[in-house]
Amino acid sequence: MTTLDFMERPSDGPATGALFLHHGRGSWEGDLLPLADFFDPQRRLHVIAPRAPLQIGDAQGFHWYTVPRVGYPDPATFHAARRALADFHDDQLERIAVSHDRAVLGGFSMGAVMSFTLALSADRPTPAGILAMSGFIPVLDDNSWQPDFDSRPELPVFLAHGRLDPVIDFGFAEIAHSKLETAGLPTEFLPFDGGHEVAMAEMAPIAEWLARTLP
Repeated sequence: MTTLDFMERPSDGPATGALFLHHGRGSWEGDLLPLADFFDPQRRLHVIAPRAPLQIGDAQGFHWYTVPRVGYPDPATFHAARRALADFHDDQLERIAVSHDRAVLGGFSMGAVMSFTLALSADRPTPAGILAMSGFIPVLDDNSWQPDFDSRPELPVFLAHGRLDPVIDFGFAEIAHSKLETAGLPTEFLPFDGGHEVAMAEMAPIAEWLARTLP
């Protein structure tokens, strides 16, 4: 079993839920954690930010999987990350005594991909929601993973993406939105005028969505 390094921001008092924040490509576990107080200003949630397992070459930062082309993860590294992150979620939720159905899986870019992956895997418990910032629902060329929409039709999703994103084209967000709506998942879609970033325009809507999703 792979043990992932992580950082956390505990709740004030007993946690009413958990929020996982998965960082993007070439980043680290401390990147998104400062957003915790914007997303959860009342500090009701235990926020946990894991570090991705891959470090590629001499490059700084960490990766969840390797990228043959955008939208299509390398199957071997993708599945290794999925297994490691599943074990991590299970261990952390047991540690903080929060159930899977009270945990939101969130992330930015490649971290949003992993949030979709864990939340929509048929062999995983259904979480409280998915917070996907500037990512996509992955497609594997060998069809070794498919999103499972049928077993979790009430799963809430918050989807945000910059219209001017030069890294992950805005079209990926439109595709994800279409798939989620077709499957009937309650989805809030926030396009914003920006690039590959977590924008200030996202802060209040995400905080409001989290408060409704984890009341």
